[in-house]
Amino acid sequence: MADAPLMVVDGAGVVTGWSRAAERRFGPATADALGLRVMDVLALDTTRAGGGGDGPAGLRMEPLAGAGWAFWASASDGSAGPGQGGDLVGTALLDVMFTQARVRMHVLDPELRLLRISDPSAASDADESERLRGRPFREVCAFEEPERVEAFVREVLRTGVPGVDRPFRARRGDLPGGRRTFALTAFRLQEGRGARQSDDGTVLGAAVSVVDISEQVRRRGREAALDAVRDSVGGTLDVDATCRDLVEALVPGYADVGVVEVVDSVLRGETPEPGPLALDVPLRRAAYGGTGQAAHPVGDVRSVLPGTPYQRALTDLRIRVLPLADAPWADADAARVGSIRKIGAHTLLLAPLTLRGAVLGLVSLYRCGDSEPFTEEDVPVVAAMASRAALNIDNARRYVHEYTIASALQRRLLPQRPVPQPAVETDHLLLPGGVAGNWFDTIALSGARTALVIGEVAERGIHAATTMGQLRTVVHTLAALDLEPDELLARLYDTAARLAVERAQLPQSDPLHEEPLGATCAYAVYDPFTEMCTVASAGHPAPLVVEPDGAAFVVGLPVGPALGTSDRSPVAAVSFRLREGSLLALHSNALRGHAQPTSGALRQALMPTDRPMGDLCDAVAYALPDSPDLHGSALLLARTHAMPADRYAAWELPYDKTAPATARRLTSKRLADWHLEGDTGDATELIVSELVTNAVRYGRPPVELRLILDRGLTCEIRDGSTTAPYMKYAGAVDEGGRGLFIISQLASLWGTRYAAEGKTVWSEQALPGEGT
Repeated sequence: MADAPLMVVDGAGVVTGWSRAAERRFGPATADALGLRVMDVLALDTTRAGGGGDGPAGLRMEPLAGAGWAFWASASDGSAGPGQGGDLVGTALLDVMFTQARVRMHVLDPELRLLRISDPSAASDADESERLRGRPFREVCAFEEPERVEAFVREVLRTGVPGVDRPFRARRGDLPGGRRTFALTAFRLQEGRGARQSDDGTVLGAAVSVVDISEQVRRRGREAALDAVRDSVGGTLDVDATCRDLVEALVPGYADVGVVEVVDSVLRGETPEPGPLALDVPLRRAAYGGTGQAAHPVGDVRSVLPGTPYQRALTDLRIRVLPLADAPWADADAARVGSIRKIGAHTLLLAPLTLRGAVLGLVSLYRCGDSEPFTEEDVPVVAAMASRAALNIDNARRYVHEYTIASALQRRLLPQRPVPQPAVETDHLLLPGGVAGNWFDTIALSGARTALVIGEVAERGIHAATTMGQLRTVVHTLAALDLEPDELLARLYDTAARLAVERAQLPQSDPLHEEPLGATCAYAVYDPFTEMCTVASAGHPAPLVVEPDGAAFVVGLPVGPALGTSDRSPVAAVSFRLREGSLLALHSNALRGHAQPTSGALRQALMPTDRPMGDLCDAVAYALPDSPDLHGSALLLARTHAMPADRYAAWELPYDKTAPATARRLTSKRLADWHLEGDTGDATELIVSELVTNAVRYGRPPVELRLILDRGLTCEIRDGSTTAPYMKYAGAVDEGGRGLFIISQLASLWGTRYAAEGKTVWSEQALPGEGT
C-alpha cells in the first residue's frame, strides 16, 4: 500500500486532496482536480483505461476521521490485500454516494427500470425507492425529451464509455412556468473485478447521477444575451435599425416578446430632455419582436398612460420585474393588457433607456407560456444591455442631428427649382439617402448663353456641404467674368489649392486637418446662336448626350486632374454641336456605370426625349437601383434649342461716325416690334449709342450690334479689337469719360467677353415689371 492516498474527497464527494500518483493515473493536474466530483474522476479513470470499465474495484477507499474518504490504488490483480476490505469497496462507494453525496443518484437495470434512488434533499431515500422501484427512468424524471435521455443511457450501456455532464431539460410541475436543466452522468454497472473489467462481463445496469444545473444555465443564458447585444447592437448609425438589432438579439433567446419605444424627438435627432419623462412626451414604437398581435404597430406614436408601470419606469428610471398574473393597472391601459393576455405573458421586465440622466426610450421584455419568469437576478444584466443600447441610440441620434443639418445646408446651397432659360430647358435629380457632396448649377451668362455645372466633393456630411458651398460660390464668381470653360477651371484649381493649404494649417485636433481636399467639377457652356456646347472637366465624368432620334454618345472629353491634387496638368476644353432637342446629362461619378450610351439605365430612361423635363427626371429615378452607392447622387439634365428668330436681332454697322445714329434707329424700330417703348426704349437707345461710339472710337472693324430678348433685354456690340474698356469717373467740368458710367447706371449688368476675333461689350436691362 502506498504511503499517501491517491485522492481525498469530502462528505459531499468533492475532491479536496490530490497526489502525483493521481495525476499519473487520472490525468488532471492538482489545480484542475481540486473541486471535481468523485464520479467525474472515476469517469476519467474509465476513459483513460480504454473504455473497458475501469471501475471502483481498482481502488480502495477508507473513511477518514470526521467526514470524508481516502482512495488508494488496490493490488495489481484487482484484489485487496489482507485486511484492506477490497471486497467491500463497491458497497462502500455506493453507500457514500447514496448517503452523503449531494447529487441525485439512480441505479437502473438493463431495461432502464429504477432499482434504487437517492434524494439529497430527503433524510432517507428508502420510501421513495420503494415507491418508484420498477418504474421506467423516463417516468421518474419528467424530461422534455425522454427519447433522447433513454438513447443517451443506452449508448453508455452498449459501449461502456461513461457519459459525463450531458444536459437535458425537464419541467417541474410545482413551479409555475418553471423549467429545469439537469446534467446527467451515466456509468455502466458490470460484473468483474480488477484494474480492468472484461468487455464480455454481464451488464448489470447503469448508475445515473442527476445534478440540477438550472442556475448555471440561466447565468450562461444571461451572459449569452448580453454578448449578443454587445455583438449585434451598434453596428449602424440608424436609430430604428439599432432598436431592431436590440430586439433581434434578445428575442427569442432571452425573451419571448420584446418592444423598444423611443422618444419621438430622438428619432428626429433632437437632444433628449433630462428625466423624468413628462406624461405628454410622445413615444414612437421603433421595434417589436415575438409572436402574437402587438397592442400598437411599429411606428405608432403615443404617450405613456398614467397609473401604469411603463409610466412609473419613465418617472423613477428604475428597472422593474413585474408578474402579470394579476395586473392592478389593467384598467389604465386596457389595450396593452389585452394584448399581453393574448400572448400568454406571465412576466414583464421594464428597462428605461437613459444616458447621462436623459431619457431616450423604454425597453419592454415579456416571457410567456412555460418560459421561466424573469427574476431580480436579470436586472443587472438587462441594465448593462439597456446602457449599451442607449449609448448606441444616442450615437445614432447625433448622426441624425448632423445629417439633418448637413442635408438642410446642402439643399439650401443647391438650386431650389429650374431657372427659365430662353433656349435651354433644365431640371435636376438628387437621389435621396446620405449627404454626399454632389452639387450642380445652372448659370445664366451673357448673350443668352447658359453654363451647366456639376461637381462632387470627397467628404460627406457637413464638411462636404461647406466645401461644396465654397466651390459653388467661386464658380459663380468666375462665371460672371465670361471665362471659357478651360480657363475657368484653371482658376478654380488655384482656389482649390488655396483651400487645401488653409485646411493643412488647421489645428491637429480639427478632423479636417488630416483629410485632404478632394473634389471634381465639369463646366459646360451652351450658345443657342451657334448651337455649340463647350465643356471642360477637372476629374469629373464626361456628360452623356441623347439626341432626339435616340442616338447617344458620351462626349470625348480629356478629363483633367481632380481639384485639390498636386497634379496641375493643363485642362483642355471640347466643343461639339447639339442638335435641336438634344438632351445633355451631367451626372455624378456614381452614375458613370449607368450612363453607357447603348445599354445604360440612364439612356433608356431618357427615351423618348421630348417628354417634360420633370417626367424625364422621374423616369431616371425609377430606373436606377436602390443602392447605397447611389445615395445622394445628382443628375443635371438640359434640353437644348436654337435661339428663336423673333427673340433677337443682329446688324453689322458702318465703321464711321454715322454708326451711333444708325444703331439708335435700328434699335428703336426693333423695340417697337417688341412693345418696349417708353423709358426702356430711351435707356436702351442711350446705351446702344454709347457702346457703338466707344467701338468706333477705340475699336476696329467689323462692328456688329445684337439685341436679345430673353431673361431681360441685352445689348451687345462686337468689334475686332481686344482692348478692354474700363469705367472712369469724370470730373464735374469734364466733357467726356462718362459713357460706361452712364451704362452702369441704366443697366442691371454689363461686362466684356473676349473671343479669338475680338471682344463683345454687353449690357443687360430688366424688363418692365421685373426687378433689377
